[in-house]
Amino acid sequence: MDQPFLEAKPIIETLNNNGFEAYFVGGSVRDYLMGREIGDIDIATSATPDEIKKIFEKTIDVGAKHGTIIVRYHHQSYEVTTFRQDCDYKDFRRPTKVQFVTSLKEDLKRRDFTMNAIAMDQFGNIFDFFHGRADIKRKIIRTVGEAEKRFSEDALRMLRAVRFVSQLSFQLHPETKKAIQYLHTLLENISVERKTVEFEKLLKGPSVKRGIELLMETNIYQHLPGFCDQEENLQKLLNYSYSHLQTSEEYWTMITFVLRIESVESFLRAWKLPGKIVKHVRMAINRLPKLLGNGWTSLDLYQIGLNDAVKMERVRQALQREFHVQSIHHLEQMYRELPMKQRNELCINGNDLVEWFQKKPGPWISSSLAKIEERIIKGELPNEKEAIKEWLLSCNRKFDENC
Repeated sequence: MDQPFLEAKPIIETLNNNGFEAYFVGGSVRDYLMGREIGDIDIATSATPDEIKKIFEKTIDVGAKHGTIIVRYHHQSYEVTTFRQDCDYKDFRRPTKVQFVTSLKEDLKRRDFTMNAIAMDQFGNIFDFFHGRADIKRKIIRTVGEAEKRFSEDALRMLRAVRFVSQLSFQLHPETKKAIQYLHTLLENISVERKTVEFEKLLKGPSVKRGIELLMETNIYQHLPGFCDQEENLQKLLNYSYSHLQTSEEYWTMITFVLRIESVESFLRAWKLPGKIVKHVRMAINRLPKLLGNGWTSLDLYQIGLNDAVKMERVRQALQREFHVQSIHHLEQMYRELPMKQRNELCINGNDLVEWFQKKPGPWISSSLAKIEERIIKGELPNEKEAIKEWLLSCNRKFDENC
């Protein structure tokens, strides 16, 4: 049994010792059976939320109404959820109420896909009522029970199914795919934030190209922000490799550039992305055409900064269908060799300019400093006060376009 399970095992032992059933469930069991890195550990139990809170000293009530209590153990948080049946759903996403049950099988029966409906006890024994292990072996994503019912309960499951294709390099079961093609319009009821989470995971999967193909084959793409009329450009996404991209900024820059999005900010805001990502992508999109044509200059690197430049370099290489780690090392070396890394390293300031030119402060100071920075970064002027003053005076004591 892998270390994450061993660390959480005392929670199951405690529940068992108090007369309750308890099992590891969900994605952690699936990943364990596949030999993948284990993510969050979830536990299902016959104990009710009130009983869970009585048994454990440190708990957080995050969803007792739906049976979920967070148990804190050794500075880790574990979701412990009572066996339950979901009753009527609203908004094609959330159950209006749940009914607690005492059967593990009934609890697993409500889950999305067979590969996620497997449980494991504290001794490593597997409980697989819906043939999830067989589907894992065959690399098949299949709903638990009737596909149309599962997707009508929670429409996000359709996008999750395609995301799992990208992440796990599995295939959709024919009936599962058919149900998505029939019910894809239900995704209009799902919040953008939830779609964004799933789409980003899809982009980062090893089989992202197949995932993008399925977005189009199932018509899911019609319900993703900014994609409705982009089928031709979405096809172009299949021409590139994404394996060397690492950050959300890089993936969104790639998507935005390939799709030729005209209003970049509106597109990204529609996905409800953080301002940090929006700011980076806007900058990167503005600079990429020049970068693709001319490569890196010292001034570009200085103005952008090393961290953002490395992200842009990975996107540049993806767009040009190449990847050389030496290019990243070269960029880092270029940055180390810059005569200065930021404006506060400049040996003069605005006060010096006011004194030398006997002019009132104004916008001219910022533009003047920018021109000085550019000369220094290009190696045309040393970052020395007297040298800068002499150069300025040679421009007839004022800045003109020839300086």
